[in-house]
Amino acid sequence: MIELNKIYQAKQKIADFALKTPLSHSHFLSDICNAKIYLKNENLQRTGAYKIRGAYNKIANLSESQKKNGVIAASAGNHAQGVAISAKNFGIKSTIVMPESTPLLKVSATKNLGAEVILKGDNFDESYDFAIKYARKNNMSFIHPFEDDLVIAGQGTVMLEMLDDINDLDAVLVPVGGGGLISGVASAAKQINPDIKIVGVSAKGAPAMYESYKNKKIKNSKSVRTIADGIAVRDVNAKNLDIILECVDDFVQVDDEEIAEAVLFLLEKHKIIVEGAGAASVAALLHKKMKFKKDSKIAAILSGGNIDVQMLNIIIEKGLFKAHRKMQIMVTLIDKPGALLDLTDSLKKANANIVKIDYDRFSTKLDYGDAMISITLETKGFEHQEELRKILKEKAYKFSEIL
Repeated sequence: MIELNKIYQAKQKIADFALKTPLSHSHFLSDICNAKIYLKNENLQRTGAYKIRGAYNKIANLSESQKKNGVIAASAGNHAQGVAISAKNFGIKSTIVMPESTPLLKVSATKNLGAEVILKGDNFDESYDFAIKYARKNNMSFIHPFEDDLVIAGQGTVMLEMLDDINDLDAVLVPVGGGGLISGVASAAKQINPDIKIVGVSAKGAPAMYESYKNKKIKNSKSVRTIADGIAVRDVNAKNLDIILECVDDFVQVDDEEIAEAVLFLLEKHKIIVEGAGAASVAALLHKKMKFKKDSKIAAILSGGNIDVQMLNIIIEKGLFKAHRKMQIMVTLIDKPGALLDLTDSLKKANANIVKIDYDRFSTKLDYGDAMISITLETKGFEHQEELRKILKEKAYKFSEIL
Protein backbone atom coordinates (compact mmCIF):
# COMPACT_ATOMS: atom_id res chain seq x y z
CA MET A 1 0.00 0.00 0.00
CA ILE A 2 0.99 3.63 -0.32
CA GLU A 3 2.50 5.06 2.87
CA LEU A 4 0.06 7.22 4.81
CA ASN A 5 2.55 10.07 5.19
CA LYS A 6 2.77 10.33 1.37
CA ILE A 7 -1.00 10.75 1.20
CA TYR A 8 -0.91 13.44 3.91
CA GLN A 9 1.90 15.18 2.00
CA ALA A 10 -0.25 15.06 -1.13
CA LYS A 11 -3.14 16.60 0.80
CA GLN A 12 -0.93 19.55 1.74
CA LYS A 13 0.44 19.82 -1.79
CA ILE A 14 -2.97 20.04 -3.49
CA ALA A 15 -4.74 22.03 -0.77
CA ASP A 16 -4.65 25.36 -2.62
CA PHE A 17 -5.48 23.86 -6.01
CA ALA A 18 -8.01 21.02 -5.77
CA LEU A 19 -11.38 21.57 -4.09
CA LYS A 20 -12.45 19.87 -0.88
CA THR A 21 -15.67 18.40 -2.21
CA PRO A 22 -18.76 17.87 -0.05
CA LEU A 23 -19.78 14.58 1.54
CA SER A 24 -23.56 14.84 1.42
CA HIS A 25 -26.17 12.62 3.09
CA SER A 26 -28.61 10.85 0.75
CA HIS A 27 -32.03 10.39 2.36
CA PHE A 28 -33.26 8.49 -0.70
CA LEU A 29 -30.45 5.93 -0.74
CA SER A 30 -30.48 5.63 3.03
CA ASP A 31 -34.14 4.61 2.93
CA ILE A 32 -33.50 2.11 0.13
CA CYS A 33 -30.45 0.54 1.78
CA ASN A 34 -31.58 0.79 5.42
CA ALA A 35 -28.25 2.46 6.17
CA LYS A 36 -26.77 5.94 6.38
CA ILE A 37 -25.54 6.66 2.86
CA TYR A 38 -23.25 9.57 2.00
CA LEU A 39 -22.15 10.76 -1.44
CA LYS A 40 -18.64 12.09 -2.02
CA ASN A 41 -19.25 14.64 -4.75
CA GLU A 42 -16.07 14.51 -6.82
CA ASN A 43 -18.29 15.42 -9.78
CA LEU A 44 -18.10 18.95 -8.31
CA GLN A 45 -14.30 18.93 -8.38
CA ARG A 46 -12.41 21.34 -10.64
CA THR A 47 -12.53 19.72 -14.12
CA GLY A 48 -15.44 17.60 -12.85
CA ALA A 49 -13.53 14.58 -11.51
CA TYR A 50 -11.14 13.42 -8.78
CA LYS A 51 -8.28 12.91 -11.26
CA ILE A 52 -6.98 16.42 -10.71
CA ARG A 53 -5.70 15.35 -7.30
CA GLY A 54 -3.21 12.75 -8.48
CA ALA A 55 -2.19 14.66 -11.60
CA TYR A 56 -1.40 17.83 -9.67
CA ASN A 57 0.51 15.96 -6.96
CA LYS A 58 2.66 14.19 -9.57
CA ILE A 59 3.46 17.30 -11.59
CA ALA A 60 4.15 19.36 -8.46
CA ASN A 61 6.84 16.83 -7.52
CA LEU A 62 8.64 16.88 -10.90
CA SER A 63 12.08 18.43 -11.04
CA GLU A 64 12.60 21.62 -13.01
CA SER A 65 14.49 19.69 -15.69
CA GLN A 66 11.59 17.24 -16.02
CA LYS A 67 9.11 20.08 -16.35
CA LYS A 68 11.20 21.72 -19.08
CA ASN A 69 10.27 19.23 -21.82
CA GLY A 70 6.62 19.10 -20.83
CA VAL A 71 4.35 16.26 -19.76
CA ILE A 72 2.26 13.71 -21.62
CA ALA A 73 -0.62 11.47 -20.53
CA ALA A 74 -3.02 8.90 -21.94
CA SER A 75 -6.60 9.28 -20.80
CA ALA A 76 -10.27 8.75 -21.63
CA GLY A 77 -10.85 12.32 -20.45
CA ASN A 78 -10.80 13.01 -16.73
CA HIS A 79 -7.10 12.36 -16.15
CA ALA A 80 -6.47 14.37 -19.31
CA GLN A 81 -8.15 17.43 -17.87
CA GLY A 82 -6.41 16.95 -14.55
CA VAL A 83 -3.00 16.86 -16.23
CA ALA A 84 -3.84 19.77 -18.55
CA ILE A 85 -5.01 22.16 -15.83
CA SER A 86 -2.14 21.17 -13.52
CA ALA A 87 0.46 21.67 -16.25
CA LYS A 88 -1.07 25.02 -17.11
CA ASN A 89 -0.78 26.06 -13.47
CA PHE A 90 2.98 25.36 -13.57
CA GLY A 91 3.37 26.97 -17.00
CA ILE A 92 4.54 23.81 -18.76
CA LYS A 93 3.48 22.14 -22.01
CA SER A 94 1.08 19.20 -21.89
CA THR A 95 0.11 16.63 -24.53
CA ILE A 96 -2.80 14.25 -24.05
CA VAL A 97 -3.40 11.06 -26.04
CA MET A 98 -7.08 10.08 -26.00
CA PRO A 99 -9.04 7.16 -27.52
CA GLU A 100 -10.77 8.07 -30.75
CA SER A 101 -14.16 7.34 -29.14
CA THR A 102 -13.69 9.90 -26.34
CA PRO A 103 -16.78 12.13 -25.95
CA LEU A 104 -16.42 15.52 -27.61
CA LEU A 105 -17.12 17.24 -24.29
CA LYS A 106 -13.93 15.82 -22.79
CA VAL A 107 -11.82 16.48 -25.89
CA SER A 108 -12.94 20.10 -26.06
CA ALA A 109 -12.52 20.63 -22.34
CA THR A 110 -8.96 19.30 -22.48
CA LYS A 111 -8.03 21.54 -25.41
CA ASN A 112 -9.56 24.53 -23.66
CA LEU A 113 -7.21 23.92 -20.75
CA GLY A 114 -4.26 24.45 -23.07
CA ALA A 115 -3.26 20.88 -23.87
CA GLU A 116 -2.43 19.46 -27.28
CA VAL A 117 -4.77 16.50 -27.91
CA ILE A 118 -3.85 13.47 -30.02
CA LEU A 119 -6.68 11.02 -30.76
CA LYS A 120 -5.22 7.54 -31.11
CA GLY A 121 -6.56 4.03 -30.48
CA ASP A 122 -9.90 2.36 -29.81
CA ASN A 123 -9.48 2.32 -26.02
CA PHE A 124 -7.29 3.58 -23.19
CA ASP A 125 -4.72 0.81 -23.50
CA GLU A 126 -4.04 1.54 -27.18
CA SER A 127 -3.76 5.25 -26.40
CA TYR A 128 -1.42 4.40 -23.55
CA ASP A 129 0.92 2.39 -25.79
CA PHE A 130 1.15 5.28 -28.24
CA ALA A 131 1.72 7.85 -25.48
CA ILE A 132 4.60 5.85 -23.92
CA LYS A 133 6.41 5.71 -27.27
CA TYR A 134 5.73 9.41 -27.89
CA ALA A 135 7.09 10.32 -24.45
CA ARG A 136 10.35 8.43 -25.06
CA LYS A 137 10.79 9.93 -28.49
CA ASN A 138 10.28 13.50 -27.25
CA ASN A 139 11.91 13.10 -23.81
CA MET A 140 8.68 14.08 -22.01
CA SER A 141 7.54 13.11 -18.51
CA PHE A 142 4.72 10.58 -18.66
CA ILE A 143 1.95 11.13 -16.10
CA HIS A 144 0.38 7.73 -15.56
CA PRO A 145 -3.29 7.80 -14.55
CA PHE A 146 -2.92 5.06 -11.93
CA GLU A 147 0.47 3.26 -11.92
CA ASP A 148 2.37 5.87 -9.93
CA ASP A 149 2.84 6.32 -6.18
CA LEU A 150 2.44 10.10 -6.32
CA VAL A 151 -0.72 9.86 -8.42
CA ILE A 152 -2.17 7.20 -6.12
CA ALA A 153 -1.28 9.30 -3.07
CA GLY A 154 -3.12 12.25 -4.60
CA GLN A 155 -6.24 10.14 -5.15
CA GLY A 156 -5.97 8.92 -1.56
CA THR A 157 -6.72 12.45 -0.34
CA VAL A 158 -10.38 11.69 -1.15
CA MET A 159 -10.39 9.28 1.80
CA LEU A 160 -8.71 11.78 4.13
CA GLU A 161 -11.37 14.36 3.32
CA MET A 162 -14.20 11.91 3.95
CA LEU A 163 -12.76 10.99 7.34
CA ASP A 164 -12.40 14.68 8.18
CA ASP A 165 -16.18 14.93 7.72
CA ILE A 166 -17.22 11.55 9.19
CA ASN A 167 -14.53 9.81 11.21
CA ASP A 168 -16.49 6.61 11.85
CA LEU A 169 -17.35 5.43 8.36
CA ASP A 170 -18.08 1.72 8.11
CA ALA A 171 -17.58 1.26 4.37
CA VAL A 172 -16.64 3.06 1.17
CA LEU A 173 -17.74 2.14 -2.37
CA VAL A 174 -15.23 3.08 -5.06
CA PRO A 175 -15.58 2.95 -8.88
CA VAL A 176 -12.68 0.98 -10.36
CA GLY A 177 -11.08 1.13 -13.78
CA GLY A 178 -7.30 1.09 -13.64
CA GLY A 179 -7.40 1.13 -9.86
CA GLY A 180 -5.67 4.41 -8.97
CA LEU A 181 -8.55 5.81 -6.94
CA ILE A 182 -9.28 2.66 -4.94
CA SER A 183 -5.56 2.07 -4.35
CA GLY A 184 -5.23 5.52 -2.76
CA VAL A 185 -8.53 5.36 -0.87
CA ALA A 186 -7.88 1.85 0.46
CA SER A 187 -4.27 2.66 1.44
CA ALA A 188 -5.41 5.63 3.51
CA ALA A 189 -8.38 3.84 5.04
CA LYS A 190 -6.56 0.69 6.14
CA GLN A 191 -3.75 2.65 7.82
CA ILE A 192 -6.13 4.95 9.68
CA ASN A 193 -8.86 2.44 10.53
CA PRO A 194 -8.47 -1.14 9.26
CA ASP A 195 -12.12 -1.85 10.08
CA ILE A 196 -13.39 0.38 7.26
CA LYS A 197 -14.67 -1.94 4.54
CA ILE A 198 -13.49 -0.97 1.04
CA VAL A 199 -15.62 -2.21 -1.85
CA GLY A 200 -14.58 -1.88 -5.48
CA VAL A 201 -17.23 -1.46 -8.19
CA SER A 202 -16.44 -2.12 -11.83
CA ALA A 203 -18.47 -2.21 -15.04
CA LYS A 204 -19.35 -5.65 -16.42
CA GLY A 205 -18.26 -4.41 -19.82
CA ALA A 206 -14.74 -3.82 -18.47
CA PRO A 207 -14.20 -6.82 -16.18
CA ALA A 208 -10.39 -7.09 -16.06
CA MET A 209 -9.77 -5.78 -12.54
CA TYR A 210 -12.80 -7.58 -11.12
CA GLU A 211 -11.71 -10.91 -12.57
CA SER A 212 -8.11 -10.31 -11.52
CA TYR A 213 -9.25 -9.62 -7.96
CA LYS A 214 -11.38 -12.76 -7.84
CA ASN A 215 -8.61 -14.92 -9.32
CA LYS A 216 -5.81 -13.15 -7.40
CA LYS A 217 -3.77 -12.78 -10.57
CA ILE A 218 -3.84 -10.61 -13.67
CA LYS A 219 -6.70 -11.42 -16.06
CA ASN A 220 -6.74 -8.93 -18.92
CA SER A 221 -9.77 -8.46 -21.17
CA LYS A 222 -9.77 -8.83 -24.93
CA SER A 223 -11.99 -5.78 -25.30
CA VAL A 224 -14.12 -3.38 -23.29
CA ARG A 225 -17.59 -2.01 -23.95
CA THR A 226 -19.46 0.08 -21.41
CA ILE A 227 -21.15 3.47 -21.07
CA ALA A 228 -18.82 4.05 -18.11
CA ASP A 229 -15.94 5.23 -20.28
CA GLY A 230 -14.02 6.56 -17.27
CA ILE A 231 -13.48 2.99 -16.00
CA ALA A 232 -13.28 1.23 -19.38
CA VAL A 233 -9.78 -0.21 -18.89
CA ARG A 234 -8.82 -3.37 -20.75
CA ASP A 235 -5.55 -4.37 -19.06
CA VAL A 236 -4.68 -4.73 -15.38
CA ASN A 237 -1.64 -3.11 -13.83
CA ALA A 238 0.38 -5.20 -11.37
CA LYS A 239 1.08 -2.36 -8.92
CA ASN A 240 -2.57 -1.46 -8.48
CA LEU A 241 -3.70 -5.08 -8.33
CA ASP A 242 -1.22 -5.76 -5.53
CA ILE A 243 -2.61 -2.86 -3.49
CA ILE A 244 -6.20 -3.89 -4.21
CA LEU A 245 -5.54 -7.50 -3.16
CA GLU A 246 -3.90 -6.23 0.03
CA CYS A 247 -6.43 -3.57 1.02
CA VAL A 248 -9.81 -4.12 -0.67
CA ASP A 249 -12.43 -6.21 1.17
CA ASP A 250 -14.92 -6.89 -1.61
CA PHE A 251 -15.43 -6.33 -5.33
CA VAL A 252 -18.70 -6.21 -7.26
CA GLN A 253 -19.85 -5.53 -10.82
CA VAL A 254 -22.68 -3.47 -12.30
CA ASP A 255 -23.96 -3.61 -15.88
CA ASP A 256 -24.79 -0.73 -18.19
CA GLU A 257 -28.52 -0.89 -17.43
CA GLU A 258 -27.78 -0.57 -13.71
CA ILE A 259 -25.32 2.26 -14.30
CA ALA A 260 -27.82 4.13 -16.49
CA GLU A 261 -30.49 3.74 -13.82
CA ALA A 262 -28.10 5.19 -11.25
CA VAL A 263 -27.30 8.18 -13.49
CA LEU A 264 -31.02 8.87 -13.86
CA PHE A 265 -31.65 8.31 -10.13
CA LEU A 266 -29.00 10.86 -9.15
CA LEU A 267 -30.30 13.35 -11.69
CA GLU A 268 -33.94 13.04 -10.61
CA LYS A 269 -33.60 12.58 -6.86
CA HIS A 270 -30.47 14.61 -6.08
CA LYS A 271 -30.24 16.99 -9.06
CA ILE A 272 -26.69 15.69 -9.53
CA ILE A 273 -25.17 15.05 -12.96
CA VAL A 274 -22.62 12.24 -13.05
CA GLU A 275 -20.97 10.22 -15.79
CA GLY A 276 -21.30 6.45 -16.03
CA ALA A 277 -18.16 5.75 -14.02
CA GLY A 278 -19.25 8.23 -11.37
CA ALA A 279 -22.59 6.46 -10.94
CA ALA A 280 -21.13 2.95 -10.57
CA SER A 281 -20.99 3.09 -6.76
CA VAL A 282 -24.63 4.22 -6.55
CA ALA A 283 -25.64 1.50 -9.03
CA ALA A 284 -24.16 -1.06 -6.64
CA LEU A 285 -26.25 0.37 -3.79
CA LEU A 286 -29.48 0.58 -5.79
CA HIS A 287 -29.16 -3.03 -6.86
CA LYS A 288 -27.94 -4.25 -3.47
CA LYS A 289 -24.74 -5.86 -4.69
CA MET A 290 -23.41 -6.12 -1.15
CA LYS A 291 -24.77 -6.46 2.38
CA PHE A 292 -24.25 -4.03 5.24
CA LYS A 293 -25.45 -3.97 8.81
CA LYS A 294 -28.47 -1.79 9.58
CA ASP A 295 -27.59 1.90 10.10
CA SER A 296 -24.04 1.43 8.83
CA LYS A 297 -22.36 4.59 7.60
CA ILE A 298 -21.55 4.06 3.93
CA ALA A 299 -19.80 6.50 1.58
CA ALA A 300 -20.20 6.17 -2.18
CA ILE A 301 -17.69 8.07 -4.29
CA LEU A 302 -19.17 9.88 -7.29
CA SER A 303 -15.87 9.92 -9.15
CA GLY A 304 -16.82 12.24 -12.03
CA GLY A 305 -19.52 14.27 -13.70
CA ASN A 306 -18.24 14.71 -17.26
CA ILE A 307 -21.00 12.91 -19.15
CA ASP A 308 -21.57 13.53 -22.84
CA VAL A 309 -24.92 15.31 -23.33
CA GLN A 310 -25.95 12.89 -26.08
CA MET A 311 -25.35 9.93 -23.75
CA LEU A 312 -27.27 11.69 -21.00
CA ASN A 313 -30.19 12.22 -23.39
CA ILE A 314 -30.18 8.52 -24.32
CA ILE A 315 -30.14 7.50 -20.65
CA ILE A 316 -33.03 9.84 -19.84
CA GLU A 317 -35.18 8.66 -22.76
CA LYS A 318 -34.55 4.96 -22.13
CA GLY A 319 -35.17 5.52 -18.43
CA LEU A 320 -38.55 7.10 -19.10
CA PHE A 321 -39.64 4.14 -21.20
CA LYS A 322 -38.41 1.63 -18.59
CA ALA A 323 -40.25 3.52 -15.84
CA HIS A 324 -43.51 3.38 -17.88
CA ARG A 325 -43.52 7.15 -18.20
CA LYS A 326 -43.35 6.97 -21.98
CA MET A 327 -44.60 4.43 -24.50
CA GLN A 328 -44.65 4.17 -28.27
CA ILE A 329 -47.46 2.37 -30.11
CA MET A 330 -48.25 1.52 -33.72
CA VAL A 331 -51.92 1.67 -34.70
CA THR A 332 -53.44 0.58 -38.00
CA LEU A 333 -56.32 2.82 -39.13
CA ILE A 334 -58.67 2.93 -42.09
CA ASP A 335 -57.34 5.88 -44.07
CA LYS A 336 -60.41 8.09 -44.08
CA PRO A 337 -61.33 11.56 -42.75
CA GLY A 338 -61.85 11.58 -39.00
CA ALA A 339 -60.06 8.28 -38.29
CA LEU A 340 -57.05 9.96 -36.68
CA LEU A 341 -59.30 12.33 -34.71
CA ASP A 342 -61.22 9.36 -33.29
CA LEU A 343 -57.93 7.79 -32.20
CA THR A 344 -56.64 10.93 -30.52
CA ASP A 345 -59.98 11.34 -28.74
CA SER A 346 -59.54 7.88 -27.29
CA LEU A 347 -56.04 8.79 -26.13
CA LYS A 348 -57.43 11.99 -24.62
CA LYS A 349 -59.94 9.96 -22.61
CA ALA A 350 -57.02 7.96 -21.25
CA ASN A 351 -55.33 11.26 -20.29
CA ALA A 352 -52.21 10.34 -22.31
CA ASN A 353 -50.18 13.20 -23.76
CA ILE A 354 -48.99 12.83 -27.38
CA VAL A 355 -45.39 14.02 -27.81
CA LYS A 356 -44.77 12.68 -31.32
CA ILE A 357 -46.89 11.28 -34.12
CA ASP A 358 -46.05 9.90 -37.59
CA TYR A 359 -48.56 8.97 -40.31
CA ASP A 360 -47.62 6.38 -42.97
CA ARG A 361 -49.98 5.26 -45.75
CA PHE A 362 -47.32 4.04 -48.20
CA SER A 363 -45.77 1.07 -46.42
CA THR A 364 -45.85 -2.13 -48.48
CA LYS A 365 -46.89 -3.95 -45.28
CA LEU A 366 -50.23 -2.11 -45.29
CA ASP A 367 -53.38 -3.12 -47.09
CA TYR A 368 -54.69 -0.62 -49.59
CA GLY A 369 -56.85 1.93 -47.81
CA ASP A 370 -55.04 1.57 -44.47
CA ALA A 371 -52.58 3.86 -42.69
CA MET A 372 -50.04 3.16 -39.97
CA ILE A 373 -49.82 5.63 -37.09
CA SER A 374 -46.75 5.73 -34.85
CA ILE A 375 -47.43 7.62 -31.61
CA THR A 376 -45.12 8.42 -28.69
CA LEU A 377 -47.02 9.13 -25.48
CA GLU A 378 -46.24 10.50 -22.05
CA THR A 379 -47.83 8.31 -19.38
CA LYS A 380 -47.96 8.19 -15.59
CA GLY A 381 -46.76 4.68 -14.91
CA PHE A 382 -47.62 1.03 -15.50
CA GLU A 383 -51.25 1.28 -14.33
CA HIS A 384 -51.86 4.27 -16.60
CA GLN A 385 -50.46 2.33 -19.56
CA GLU A 386 -52.70 -0.63 -18.71
CA GLU A 387 -55.71 1.72 -18.74
CA LEU A 388 -54.63 3.02 -22.14
CA ARG A 389 -54.34 -0.52 -23.55
CA LYS A 390 -57.81 -1.35 -22.22
CA ILE A 391 -59.37 1.68 -23.92
CA LEU A 392 -57.70 0.90 -27.26
CA LYS A 393 -58.89 -2.72 -27.10
CA GLU A 394 -62.44 -1.64 -26.24
CA LYS A 395 -62.38 0.59 -29.33
CA ALA A 396 -61.19 -2.41 -31.37
CA TYR A 397 -58.00 -0.71 -32.56
CA LYS A 398 -55.31 -2.94 -34.02
CA PHE A 399 -52.15 -1.81 -32.24
CA SER A 400 -48.74 -3.01 -31.11
CA GLU A 401 -46.15 -1.56 -28.78
CA ILE A 402 -42.68 -0.62 -30.01
CA LEU A 403 -41.25 0.61 -26.73
